[in-house]
Amino acid sequence: MELRKDPITQSWVLIGDAQSRTLAFTQCPYCPGNEAPDSPVIYSLPFADRPGAIRVYPHPNPLYQVEGNPERRADGIYDKMRTVGAHEVIVENQEHQSRLSIADEYEIAHLLECWAYRIDDLKKDTRFKYVTVFKNQGELAGQEIRHPHSELTAMPFIPRRILYELRSSRDYYRMKDRCVLCDIQRQEEHQGLRVVDISGSFLALCPFSSRVPFELWIMPRYHHSSFETDLLQRRNMADLAGILRRCLVRLEQVTDAYHLVLHTSPNTHSRLEGTGYWATLEDDYHWHIEILPITEKRTRSYSIKEAYYCPLAPETAAATLKDLPTDRHALPQRTLEFQTR
Repeated sequence: MELRKDPITQSWVLIGDAQSRTLAFTQCPYCPGNEAPDSPVIYSLPFADRPGAIRVYPHPNPLYQVEGNPERRADGIYDKMRTVGAHEVIVENQEHQSRLSIADEYEIAHLLECWAYRIDDLKKDTRFKYVTVFKNQGELAGQEIRHPHSELTAMPFIPRRILYELRSSRDYYRMKDRCVLCDIQRQEEHQGLRVVDISGSFLALCPFSSRVPFELWIMPRYHHSSFETDLLQRRNMADLAGILRRCLVRLEQVTDAYHLVLHTSPNTHSRLEGTGYWATLEDDYHWHIEILPITEKRTRSYSIKEAYYCPLAPETAAATLKDLPTDRHALPQRTLEFQTR
């Protein structure tokens, strides 16, 4: 496995030679009592009544390896480097049948705290330029491990979409001396057309140019560039946990599958990012969570990934989601059956 850079799009691509990503277990290795002795717990966060409820393990089939240095090098006109980084499995709950949408909010708050602690810790390693958390829920989303979990990756590069966001945020700030997502948040709250949920500190909305039906973003209603620094300082995990759970309850009434990705600031401790290139980062970037539901196996142009076709207006999606119940016990039987697949 190695990383190769596309000289046209400037994006880094993981290249593997026929390496299967299929994970086959005779029994779930993340259920209590089944843990493999050669799979050490990297981090654990106990609940008051359930020690070790949230546990972090190395991924059994990692995309990135912790050992060594990236060793970026040339291959003619091309660039490539080693897949140095980290890939972790964050076990969200001891119960194999659980999901975030039916979890208690205090459990989700602890999970968010775990995300923040792990990102903060890995950003101390200057080899890693970007650290984030993602979650693939459902077969159509490519979920590999059936136990409720999310995943963390630390990479020796900044993903292309994040680079787009960083550059656009910087350019907007230079033009207007304001954060673009702060402006979006204020306009969306004023108009109310695409707002799905709102709490004391957070806003959930269907973005104006949604890529897929029922796409949701969750963002703080105040400005902050770094998810982990923000949550560990403000300690407002409970507020974020509540709006996240309510959004997932709504989404699971329209689809069984989604991608959830945390967009936070890059690692400013990294050698290249410490040169002043992101000089206004704390002022111009705004962390947020993006959730892309999978409602169809295929939509026109969706596979191109650069020219999305969304057959449902975000205003219609927001109105639909807003009217759905947020009681986790109200989830339809169709969705509840998913957890035993």
